[in-house]
Amino acid sequence: MIARIMKTRAAMVMAQVLLAFGLVVGVTAISAPAFAQDVKIGYVDLQRALSEVEEGKKAKARLKKDFDKKQKMLTDKQEEVKKLKQSLESGAAMMTDEAKRKKAIELQQEMAKLQQLYMEMQRDLAQKETKATQKIFKKMEPILNKIAKEKGYDLILEKTESSVLFAKDSMDLTDELIKRYDKK
Repeated sequence: MIARIMKTRAAMVMAQVLLAFGLVVGVTAISAPAFAQDVKIGYVDLQRALSEVEEGKKAKARLKKDFDKKQKMLTDKQEEVKKLKQSLESGAAMMTDEAKRKKAIELQQEMAKLQQLYMEMQRDLAQKETKATQKIFKKMEPILNKIAKEKGYDLILEKTESSVLFAKDSMDLTDELIKRYDKK
């Protein structure tokens, strides 16, 4: 779940930025065919880089530990609600209407608390994940700029399922980004 959220959010933002940038380059290339032949393009799989750099691995482990802790709390709370429901169902025949109503209200309140707890935990995890991801991506940006300048790239795209459908392996700068990131 964490990886899916992280991949989705980061990919959406990067895809939007790169799509806009790609459109500008595309229009320029159409209007100046000679220029298009001189453009050196590379790409980076930021999701792979994020999961393979040491800082990314550590962040993922921290998030997983936090997720597991929150999941246990949620499971414990679910068990409490389940027991309350079973108590209501098993003792309903012997309860007065007023006692049944009170237990039903208590069950509804506990279920609402459980739902609120779930939403708070999900929001908290998403915020932590976004913060960790953005921190790493910000550190990757100057490294990519340096690679582009050193190797004469005019454009470096972010590889996602929707942005780079095909490219030669020689255009992939992901391994170099990971190597340089971990050296810092």
